[in-house]
Amino acid sequence: PKGNYKDAGFIARQVFDIEIKRVVTEYRAQILVDENGNEFTAPFPDGVNNPVQYGNALKAHSVYMSQFQLLPYDRIRDYFADQIGIPISAGSIFNFNKSAFDKLEEYESLVKEKLIESELIHADETGININGKRQWLHCASNTLWTYFHPHEKRGIQATRNAGILPYFSGYLCHDHWKPYFTYSGCTHILCNAHHARELKRAFEQDQMQWAKKLQDLLYEINDKVNENGGKLSQNKIDAYLKEYRLILDAGEIECPVPRKKKGKPGKQKKSKSRNLLERLQKFEDETLTFMKEVIVPFTNNQGERDLRMTKVHEKISGCFLSYEGAEMFCLIRGYLSSCRKHGISSTEALQLLFKGELPDFDNVIK
Repeated sequence: PKGNYKDAGFIARQVFDIEIKRVVTEYRAQILVDENGNEFTAPFPDGVNNPVQYGNALKAHSVYMSQFQLLPYDRIRDYFADQIGIPISAGSIFNFNKSAFDKLEEYESLVKEKLIESELIHADETGININGKRQWLHCASNTLWTYFHPHEKRGIQATRNAGILPYFSGYLCHDHWKPYFTYSGCTHILCNAHHARELKRAFEQDQMQWAKKLQDLLYEINDKVNENGGKLSQNKIDAYLKEYRLILDAGEIECPVPRKKKGKPGKQKKSKSRNLLERLQKFEDETLTFMKEVIVPFTNNQGERDLRMTKVHEKISGCFLSYEGAEMFCLIRGYLSSCRKHGISSTEALQLLFKGELPDFDNVIK
C-alpha cells in the first residue's frame, strides 16, 4: 500500500540442504617434442598414477562408512551406485580399508607409546567371531587414546602380544580378570560398577544385608568424591575405610565360610556371595583407591564404552570373515576413536591418512 516507510530490519529464514554428486577432475600432462623427435611429458601431481582412479575423499568416505558406521560392503556399494552414480565393487571397498590399514603403521607405534606413558589405562576384552571361530578383541584405552587388538586367546598371551600392558607402570583399571594381575609393574584398580552389580545380586538373590549396605556405601563415597573435586581428605578416607571394614566384618557373620561336609573330599564349594566378600576384603586398596587419587575412576566405564561399538559390528555383520579383516577393523577403529577423543572428525582423520599424514595430536584443540 502507498505511504511512508522506514527500514525496520528483517526476518531471516535459512534452509540447510545437501548436494551429493560425483566430481571428476581431469589432469592433462603437456607433451613436448624436440627437433629430433624426442618426446618429453610433464609430470602428473603426486598420487595421480593411473588413467582412471578413485580419489582420496571417496576412499575416506568409503572407509568411514565401513569401519565407523559399520555398513556391510554391499550396502556401501549400493550407496555409491544409487546416490552418487559411481560403481564400486566390494573388492575396491576392501582395498580402501586395506590401504588405510597399511598407512597406520606409524600410528600404531604412536598409540602404544602414548598409552604406555600415560598415568591411567582401562583394559577390557570381549568375544568376537572370526569365520565361525570364537576369538577375542582386547582394548587398552583412556580419555585420549584407544587401541584394539584381536587374538585367539583371552588371557596373558594376548595382552603380551599387544605390547602395552607389560611395559605400563601407571594405574590399570579393569574388572578383576585374573590375567591382568600378572602385571606387577602397575597399580591395579577394580571397577566398582562390577562390584555394585555383584552386590545387588547378593542382596536380591541371597538376601545378604551386608551387600546392600556396601553397595550404598560405595555409591555414597563416589558422590562425596565428585563433590570434593575427585579426592577426599584423609579424615574422610579413614572414616569410610573403617565403615567399609565394619560392613565386611558383619558379612563374615552373615555369610560365613561353609563347613566341610563329612565324608566329602576336597574343599567345600563357596557361594558367589562368599567369594565376593573375600574378594572385597583381599582387594580393599584396589577397590577404594578412587577416593584417594584424583586420576583414579570409580568404574571401568571408559573401557566398556570403547568396546561397545565392536559388539554392534558383530550384531550387524555376524562375524569377521578373516583374521586380516579383524586386524584391519581394530586398527582403523582405534585410530578413529583416538582422533575423535582429540576433537578430530573421522572424515578429517581419514582424508589426512589417505594423503599419507597423521593429525598433529599434540596441538589439536580438544
